[in-house]
Amino acid sequence: MAKTNPFEFLQEVREEANKVAWPSRREIMISTAMVFIMVAIASVFFLIVDSILHRGVQWVLGLAG
Repeated sequence: MAKTNPFEFLQEVREEANKVAWPSRREIMISTAMVFIMVAIASVFFLIVDSILHRGVQWVLGLAG
């Protein structure tokens, strides 16, 4: 296994980092907004499913008032 000195390693890391296609600020903001929207939708969905299951279990156990 070939050993590389730390300076060569850092230079190679810098070269590779320059090859990365970084997203623009606008793309990051849109992606972040989409994540928040999807989290909100998933939260509402699971709230509804949980409520339905809760009522169903109460009905099966005869605890419904």
